[in-house]
Amino acid sequence: MIKQQLLRMTEITKLLGLSKSTIYRLIKAGRFPKPVSMTGAKAVAWRMTEIELWISTLPRAEIAKDE
Repeated sequence: MIKQQLLRMTEITKLLGLSKSTIYRLIKAGRFPKPVSMTGAKAVAWRMTEIELWISTLPRAEIAKDE
């Protein structure tokens, strides 16, 4: 089985430059990957592959605004 890299919220906010509230608002709207529960912890994380896919689907204009 291949292990997937998991990113915690602090890593996601740094990577994307988005706030926690924005990320959760996007999740609620169905526009951002849902987190997965981490086994044995009261924590969640996101699969790096899903975040990379989400980034690749953004329109180029939105990416340029953030740079």
